[in-house]
Amino acid sequence: MIVALKGLRKVFQSRGEVIAVDGIDLSVREGELFGLLGPNGAGKTTTISICTTRALPTAGVAVIDGIDVVRSPALARRSIGVVPQYNTLDRACTIFENIYFHCLYFGMSRPAARSRTDQLLGQFHLAERSSSYPSQLSGGLAQRVQIARAIAHRPKVLFLDEPSAGLDPQSRLAMWEAVRGLRQEGITVVLTTHYMEEADELCDRVAIIDHGRILVEDTPAALKSSVGAQRVYALELIERSGLADLTTQIQALSGVVRAEAMPAGVRVFAHAADGLLPEIIEIASASGLRDLTIQETSLETVFIQLTGRDLRE
Repeated sequence: MIVALKGLRKVFQSRGEVIAVDGIDLSVREGELFGLLGPNGAGKTTTISICTTRALPTAGVAVIDGIDVVRSPALARRSIGVVPQYNTLDRACTIFENIYFHCLYFGMSRPAARSRTDQLLGQFHLAERSSSYPSQLSGGLAQRVQIARAIAHRPKVLFLDEPSAGLDPQSRLAMWEAVRGLRQEGITVVLTTHYMEEADELCDRVAIIDHGRILVEDTPAALKSSVGAQRVYALELIERSGLADLTTQIQALSGVVRAEAMPAGVRVFAHAADGLLPEIIEIASASGLRDLTIQETSLETVFIQLTGRDLRE
């Protein structure tokens, strides 16, 4: 395994004891695109910070490409590329210089650094902006520059922390395409995100994390099939005093896998059974059905089943 975490734990003491990471065991295969998913504050960024030598663990071990990141941080950094959650491009340098100086920092000769920089500018469709400064770039272009810079020294593993945060839909799609292209260079990618669509689209395997612990780990397809439902109906009601009885009635319908009472109504996990929706509406109308939303089973559905709360809280 190119990334191996064992018993990883991080406790912050600044404002009382805050457990950010609580005993994570995780393995990532070489060449894999792996997603670490969860809501804000779940422990994703802290885990990545430990893996990339930016934070020390309270306990446990993190090994990247066979190197213990705590015992040999400088050596580990040669195998690691990092794109943090926020733009860290040097604003006093051009796009070319941001990548070129990174290459020099990792020991390349000037000709080799120039060649690698030119190659990356072409690969990420940035050649026309090579003399621009970071302040002149859109969020999507800046993110592509950060990815290009992070892999300039040919790391074995690239860590992307919330790579599409703040990007518009077009820039997000371009970023996804850039990440997929890293496979051709044999780079293992570990990304954190709270966008379930992103993880479903990009990742070979994912782990869902909450309160510093991994809740489940598998392929996106396997996790979605584990829910045992193809559709989720969310019912918002005006009258909520009879939620328990309403939930029981809906649970008894043919095709319903599970019905759960929620603060605003009922969430129904169901097979795509013909005629089920009219039955649900008929039963719920007696309680003053205010709104009904329908979605196909997604990774967010898996999260809701595991934690009982909205992923974006």
